Amino acid sequence: MAPSPGTAVDLNADLGESFGRWTLGDDAALLPLITSANVACGFHAGDPLTLRRTCVDAVANGVVIGAQVSYPDLVGFGRRFLDISPDDLTAGVLYQIGALQALAQAAGSRVRYVKPHGALYNATVEHEQQAAAVVEAVATHDPALPVLGLPGSALLRLAAERGLRAVPEYFVDRRYTSEGRLVDRRRPDALIEDADEAAERAVTAAREGSAESMCIHGDSPGAVAMARTVRAALSGAGCTLTSFVGEER
Repeated sequence: MAPSPGTAVDLNADLGESFGRWTLGDDAALLPLITSANVACGFHAGDPLTLRRTCVDAVANGVVIGAQVSYPDLVGFGRRFLDISPDDLTAGVLYQIGALQALAQAAGSRVRYVKPHGALYNATVEHEQQAAAVVEAVATHDPALPVLGLPGSALLRLAAERGLRAVPEYFVDRRYTSEGRLVDRRRPDALIEDADEAAERAVTAAREGSAESMCIHGDSPGAVAMARTVRAALSGAGCTLTSFVGEER
């Protein structure tokens, strides 16, 4: 069974993760294929000039800008859990949103949502204090900002309780456990690299209506080809590709 005609689907990807002379991902090729950009904020990746250019390019492509906040872990790319105090985490998330907000405004746009990155994303699934710290930062900065996270996570539950819009997300290029958690990246079966398989999963998720946004990791091998295949499959199934927060304006 295909998705209902006109079903709205948001396709997001992680961008702005290059740093200085080191390039990670092909942001220029991904931007025309996605509707929302999870832009790094300098804590796990991205230098100021890279982030400013990413915002400018997102605006040029009509792509919505979201702040992808992280632990302060450049060396580990934000993929290592940090036993950080709630106050420190809240301040760090506020700092990151504010920095990206300035760069987005300079590009003629603004931050439209917040999504944790890497280990912080996984931690906020069950770590109540860290999830609450992220929610506190978002609510303090702008309670109108949606929060993107794993369905059933503490993050989304606490966000909704605080009055924030809680947006469930589905990863088309990651495998899930039977409990609905992401398979650990250290396992050989954690990532999906077959574009056709990812596209089939995306169409199934759209049909089931299990998530408001779908993610493709920009740093994964073949990310551009996968995004192109997934987008074509969703469009072919009658879905309308649009950001969950509406068109960029």
